[in-house]
This record gives sequence, structure tokens and C-alpha cells, in this order.
Amino acid sequence: MRYIVIFLAGAFGALLANRGIAVFNDAVRPVVPEYREGRMTRLEFATTTFALSFGLVIGFGIPYSIMSPIILVHSLWLGTDVIGIFFPAKNIEKWYLDKESLIGAGLSVLVGGLYGVLLLAGLQGFVNMMQALPVNVFDAWQNISGPVISAFIAFPCVVITMDYGWKKGLASLVVSVLLRQIMVFIGKGDIADGVALLTGLVLIIVFAVRDKSESTGNLASIFGDRVKNIRKNIIWIAIMGAIYGLACNMHLLMEGPQSLVALKDGNISSAVSISFARALSFIPLKALTSLTTGTFVTDGFGFTATVGLLAPNGVLAAVFGAVVMSLEALSLAVVAKLFDKVPSIKKSADSIRVAMTKLLEVAILVGSMSAAEGMAPGFGFLVVGGFFVMNEYFKKPIVRMAVGPIAVIAVGVLVNVLAVVGLYSV
Repeated sequence: MRYIVIFLAGAFGALLANRGIAVFNDAVRPVVPEYREGRMTRLEFATTTFALSFGLVIGFGIPYSIMSPIILVHSLWLGTDVIGIFFPAKNIEKWYLDKESLIGAGLSVLVGGLYGVLLLAGLQGFVNMMQALPVNVFDAWQNISGPVISAFIAFPCVVITMDYGWKKGLASLVVSVLLRQIMVFIGKGDIADGVALLTGLVLIIVFAVRDKSESTGNLASIFGDRVKNIRKNIIWIAIMGAIYGLACNMHLLMEGPQSLVALKDGNISSAVSISFARALSFIPLKALTSLTTGTFVTDGFGFTATVGLLAPNGVLAAVFGAVVMSLEALSLAVVAKLFDKVPSIKKSADSIRVAMTKLLEVAILVGSMSAAEGMAPGFGFLVVGGFFVMNEYFKKPIVRMAVGPIAVIAVGVLVNVLAVVGLYSV
């Protein structure tokens, strides 16, 4: 069943990208109109997508996915973006009437589905191989995820600091920490992190509403035609929502590193609260890029993952997923009006992305150093710390979030080679 669902998730992800209906990569979405409106060739579009996606698949999606049987959606849908956009789509609107476009759609479905299956099989094979090595480094690897959830909770406070000043940001951090500890004290530790995160998000909204920034225009009318492009493809979006909701319910896919870590540890309540808070925080970024490009997001705003986790069975998870992702797509006009009335929320979109990135970079680096030292006491810190700083001076630096996990892989390989030749004892 898992392989059938992952095949469908990969197949539909590639098909939606091929048809220009939905794209997962936030950086690729703004490029879609350039191709759709004839200012970019298919080859240029595919090359750009590959350049923006491949590094994140290898350096971010896969390192997190191999820590558990759960696949981080970045591993799957960043890859299917590349696959779907690579194949021809001469006629996006009526692709079923054009032979070349029909072939492109068919190949996207087939290759995207096979990519999903190979990803699932390959990751499990990698885990099995790691556990069979002379030095079992897989257990120590789990330490990478330790700081991620805790550090991530601070991102709303970082956003407040960036947008409204250090005093408000520091006060927000103190309030979030106090509420978290109160929840732990009263025996609600399983939802403490989610409450702290939600508190920070509420404070962002409070400060945004109080901000008197002037509106920059009527987004709903400016991008009305592009919103219609999303609405007319609502059936395809609903199908994607159903598949995604089912996959989350099966604990096959998860929307972010923090919720994946919580789910891997069996903390479903924390995974639910984190996925909900992340979805809420990503509305400005995902809605704005969807509005301006007429292309939706493969995983929607992210609430589909939440309802998928909450659903009591797979059938309801699919139904809820279809409904929720459809409502997300249909709500874009309402969100545009909200942006017009409270322009500070739109302004916070970049701050949210930057804050998340910076905190994840720190958390992943700390976790990676801990994992590496657990594998190789004495030189684990040396390898990860040295590689992280050296990467800044490489001709083509790796994405900073990916440096730590890649260095941990290198340490795992190194200690096993040294064990084989007798230079390292378990």
C-alpha cells in the first residue's frame, strides 16, 4: 500500500508541475508565468528548475528522510517539479488534444511515480545498510534532529524582532518560554511546544494589525485572472490533497523537518501542532506567490498534513485532504483582501522565510555536531565544524542547512573505513 500511495504522490506531483497547475518549490513558482507567457523556453525553464531544486533534494530533503521511514515532502516534490517541467507541455490549457503535450503528461506521471517508488525503496535500503556497517552510526544519526523542534519554536519571535524591534521580539520570546513551561508544569508537555509556537504566531498577527503601514494596491483585482487559472484546476488540486492527506495519515510523508522528527518519535500531538503552526506561518509566502503567478502549491498551505494526521482512518484522511486543499486554493481571493487590509502581514512573508532558515541552520548545525561526536568522539566536532566553515569559501557552496547532515554522512563513512583497517575501535 505504501508503494502505491508514494507512486500516486510522485505521479500527481509531476503531472501538476508539467501542466503548470502547482509547483512545490517556492523559488520556481514565480518563474512559471515566464514560460507560460512565452518569455522562456521549456529547456530554460527546466534548467532553472533543476538548478533551484536539485541541491535542496540532495542536501536537505534526503538527509532528513533517511533518519526515519517517513519521507520529507521536499525529497519527493522538489524532484517531481524537475521531472514534470522537463517533459514537453506545448499546450497547457488543452493538453489532452495535443499529441506532444499528452505524451509529456503521460511521461511525467510514469517517471514521477517511479521516482517516488525508488525514493522509498532506496531510503529503506540505505537505512538497512547503515545499520549493518561495522560501526552502527544510524543510532547516533538521530541526534541531528534533537535541537530542531526546540529552536524552530523561536522563529515567530525572530520575525517580530526583524519587523518590530528587539524589545518586542525579546518580550515575545519570554512570553513563549513561560507559556511553554507552564504547559509542562500542568502535565501538558506533549502540546507545550505547539502552544509556544502558536503564541508567537498570534503575537505576530497582533503586531501586524497594530502596524499602520499603507496598502500597496488591490491584489484581488490585479491578479484576478491568475486566481481564475487556479480555480479552474480545482479538481486536480483536490485529488492531490486526497493523496497527500492519505500519505500523512499513513506516516509516509510529512511536511517539514520539525513535524517529521516529532512523528518519528511517536509524538503525534506535537506533530499536529507544529504542522498547523507552520501552515499558518507560510500563508503569506505561499498565498502571495500563488496569487502573483496563477500557480498553486503542490502541498497547499500545509493544513492538509494536519488533517491527515488527525483523521481516524485513511478514507477520511483522503476526504479531508481533498476538501482542505481545495478550500486553500479557493481562499486566495479572500487572503488577497486580507493582505490589502493588513499589509504588514504581506510584508512579514520574507521575514518568516529568513527567520525559519536562520534558526534551522543553527539547529541543524548543533544537532549534526552532536551526532558526529556521538559516532566519532574526538574528531566528530572537528569534521562538522571545519566543513561548515570551509563550505563558505567553496567555489559552489552547499546550502548551509545541508552542510551538517552531509558532514555527518562523511563521518559515518570515515569511522567505518577506519574500523575496517584497524584504526578505530568500537
